[in-house]
Amino acid sequence: MKILVTGGAGFIGSAVVRHIIKNTSDTVINVDKLTYAGNMESLAEVDSHERYHFEQVDICNRDELDRLFVQYQPDVVMHLAAESHVDRSIDGPIAFIETNIVGTYTLLEAARAYWITLDEVAKRAFRFHHISTDEVYGDLEGTDDLFTETTSYEPSSPYSASKASSDHLVRAWHRTYGLPTIVTNCSNNYGPYHFPEKLIPLMILNALDGKPLPVYGNGMQIRDWLFVEDHARALYKVVTEGVVGETYNIGGHNEKANIDVVKTICTLLEELVPNKPAGVAEYQKLITYVTDRPGHDVRYAIDASKIERELGWKPEETFESGIRKTVEWYLDNKKWWSRVLNGSYEGERLGVSVVTKGTK
Repeated sequence: MKILVTGGAGFIGSAVVRHIIKNTSDTVINVDKLTYAGNMESLAEVDSHERYHFEQVDICNRDELDRLFVQYQPDVVMHLAAESHVDRSIDGPIAFIETNIVGTYTLLEAARAYWITLDEVAKRAFRFHHISTDEVYGDLEGTDDLFTETTSYEPSSPYSASKASSDHLVRAWHRTYGLPTIVTNCSNNYGPYHFPEKLIPLMILNALDGKPLPVYGNGMQIRDWLFVEDHARALYKVVTEGVVGETYNIGGHNEKANIDVVKTICTLLEELVPNKPAGVAEYQKLITYVTDRPGHDVRYAIDASKIERELGWKPEETFESGIRKTVEWYLDNKKWWSRVLNGSYEGERLGVSVVTKGTK
């Protein structure tokens, strides 16, 4: 297949691109605007491959999208391009409205214009796979409740509201126009190449530098953690075997309170990096509780039984194995994250410092 991946230089997108190039015979057309979160260095191991193509294009640019569809004639679209950081959406929601809503609309229309030109066989085979988040569901107060594919939408932040809107658009384009779409909603991802403003890499890098480990509120917000490479496998499984018009929830079966995630990272660092920064007796002593984020959801938890039952996917990594791999990756790849922190990585050269807050 020829797969057009939007946002393929981002955290999850780059994992998807690497998975496809390394494990299939498919061709990838990576379409990315290269904002602050797009990092071409995350694709270094595949960027010279003959089946990989890169196009720096904004998904809000209809003319450029039309060109890409005509030029590459993709069989599948995997739409991952999105603004995704909740704190940034609170500070400046307009970028989320433009990319997540207007961008998705523009991509849908470009895909539909291309799709209607295909012959009947190609039309039936075409897929538009929209990758979304469990945050569209709001939060769960009970300890046993789970998000299912039929859970009602109650987004809490500008980010999750913009993703909810994009989900509705995708389903409407299927219902109204017949565009063959599939939606997936995932839990919190973590793993290699994660942008340093997110919770897990932020804690690792702050600890290594002897800086405070900021935890919102009491740290008891619960998330279901999904190793990014497991997610990439799931997404490919859905786009190749999933049923048109269906939604699949993808979770890691790893519910953890934020404070427990941070303490686990500290414990691993005690083992792996016993020589601490000056003045640090224990990594856990760096934990600092800060004012909670406005509208902070209490608990997310995914029921991923449908994708396991119908498509045979389940995560390979436990949280314990995945978080160890993640910490070890950051310890072994200082060059990658150092260039992100100093702004010298590819894309827009925006200097990024290790901030005092961060969690999805």
